[in-house]
Amino acid sequence: MARTRVRFAPLVALAALSGAVPLLAGCGSEDSPGPENPGAGGHKPVVVATTTWEGAFAKAAGAEDVTVIVPRSVHHAPDYDPKPSDLAAVAKADFVLYAPFEPYAGKIKEAAGSKARLVEVNLDNDPARAGAEVTRLGGLFGTEDAAERWKTRLDGEVAKLNGELKSAWPGGRSPVVVTQVFTAWAADLAGATTVGTYGPEPVTPSRLASLSAKKPAYVLDNAHMSTGTVLPDSGARQVGIANYPGEDLDLLAVYRAAAAELRKAMDEG
Repeated sequence: MARTRVRFAPLVALAALSGAVPLLAGCGSEDSPGPENPGAGGHKPVVVATTTWEGAFAKAAGAEDVTVIVPRSVHHAPDYDPKPSDLAAVAKADFVLYAPFEPYAGKIKEAAGSKARLVEVNLDNDPARAGAEVTRLGGLFGTEDAAERWKTRLDGEVAKLNGELKSAWPGGRSPVVVTQVFTAWAADLAGATTVGTYGPEPVTPSRLASLSAKKPAYVLDNAHMSTGTVLPDSGARQVGIANYPGEDLDLLAVYRAAAAELRKAMDEG
């Protein structure tokens, strides 16, 4: 996902509105211990996630009390201006989950005076990487068993969807695709043959010519970063793939939705 310049000025104003103490020293981070034994004694970790994507990873890892700051309708999270209610939620959290392309996350925690542990999440829907990240978060939350159960569900869901998509291959052959770099996991889900990638930067004319020359049947486009038709006049069918889950924070639904879009495109030829 592309980096976007953000403005920190609204955070200062929000800190004043909330009466929070800004920039406290000694706040939790990836390198500090954070909450001790977060899952001990029946304590359920309180998690604040910047977007539904991080929130879905937290839920998959076993967190039940998850608050998402950025509405799903905001496709570019770094553009979001936090509200006083966001700071209030962060102030009560045990963990604050963010992605590296959301540089304001640390400022939110500091402005709220929170002692929460700030955790950078590897937002990658590749099943192996997603499973590893959920396992890591489960270890941080003290919810290892729940994380392991989810990982088992993920493995089963991916195997099922992969089988269904392979049975739908046009002519029984692996489809040739070009994919945006952040939707390559969907090509793998379909068992497609990836002959090129593009993004996150705009596609240059020379790159466009190179990708078109590979004669892909499909272009898998990142629905959250789409710049329109990627390979016009190439004859390739463009398929939008969403990385973010809905408000239910169901990460498995992202795989099912991608499979449905791919199946529809293949059925239509």
